[in-house]
Amino acid sequence: MGYHTFDAAGADRLEDAARRYRFLSAEELLWAVAPEGTDTVADLGSGTGFYTDEVAPHADRVYAVDIQEEMHDYYREKGLPENVEPVTSGVGDLPLADDGLDAAFSTMTYHEFASDEAIAEISRVLAPGGRLAIVDWAATGSGEHGPPVDERFTVEEATAALGDHGFEIVHEAVRPETFLVVATLGET
Repeated sequence: MGYHTFDAAGADRLEDAARRYRFLSAEELLWAVAPEGTDTVADLGSGTGFYTDEVAPHADRVYAVDIQEEMHDYYREKGLPENVEPVTSGVGDLPLADDGLDAAFSTMTYHEFASDEAIAEISRVLAPGGRLAIVDWAATGSGEHGPPVDERFTVEEATAALGDHGFEIVHEAVRPETFLVVATLGET
């Protein structure tokens, strides 16, 4: 089960490009998500839209999903791209159509929503063959950055959970503080 949600009062910290890109560059995210110009994509745990903004120019439509309306308020004040729609929802109960997404991604938020219910919901809204990219704080990290280590997952736990819900792992990597998983939803 997931853990605490990032405190919206610290939203300004989510816009610190030097800190954010230290753990995930825009180029690596775009490679992992691989959006095409006609794709509908969801950012699961979008926060202030820092990484949503990187994907938006490469997709037709992006849903910025966050459970905190305060994060959407921050994003609106910052300036929403024309093709981004804020969705206030938890990942376990997405108000999106079955098979409606070509891709989805989560940047440093998997530990907040990780559960069978949430992964089942992602597989419901992702079209067969759709791509899911997860970059999160690794349980093998030091804990100097991000949430406490005991609130994190290992790449093995994440890939096993995804596999239980019909995802095929395309790529996985473990770095000093984070892991990256790229998976596709099996054809039904």
